[in-house]
Amino acid sequence: MTEATEPPAGATRTVRGDRRALDAADAARVATFAALIAVLGLPGSLSLFGNAVPITLQTLGVMLAGAVLGARRGALAVLTLLALAAAGLPLLAGGRGGLGVFVGPSAGYLAGFVAGAFVVGLMVERLRRVTFTGVLVAALVGGVGVVYAFGLPVQALVTGVPLPQTAWLSLAFLPGDVLKAVACAGITVAVTRAYPAALRHRTREG
Repeated sequence: MTEATEPPAGATRTVRGDRRALDAADAARVATFAALIAVLGLPGSLSLFGNAVPITLQTLGVMLAGAVLGARRGALAVLTLLALAAAGLPLLAGGRGGLGVFVGPSAGYLAGFVAGAFVVGLMVERLRRVTFTGVLVAALVGGVGVVYAFGLPVQALVTGVPLPQTAWLSLAFLPGDVLKAVACAGITVAVTRAYPAALRHRTREG
């Protein structure tokens, strides 16, 4: 009776492996997007209006990691980059690295990168069809809203600048971040049309 009702042990392991374990292809994709985020930091960073946190292109890589890899793998790509930066590699915008960046004004934004990639991926996974508007909304919510929600309070705490003033100064980020969200949506839709298998998470985890 037990053998007739319980699923084979091998089948259970296969299902769990699909959802939880990274195969070689997934690991390569995670590493590729970690490298992409690092490369987007090569142009450097720009500080405006005395803001302690610089503007960087790396947010675009965070959005793309979530949209293309999905929630879990996208967040893992960001975590991979941050782990390498913590080890001292100068992979963050402006050639920054080391443990010091995780206690500075940007620390909250770095944590927000992980959460943001996860939320972008989660929202894209839930789309019935990958459309420009759907990905744009996901990128704005996860890649902008979530990142700001983590970053602004920590920045205010570290710098001693009141949160409302910190938020006001950070409005300088907003136009660029919106443009990055637009770019993320366009790139994701183009990749989906050219290579549908690129968004494997929509069939395996959605």
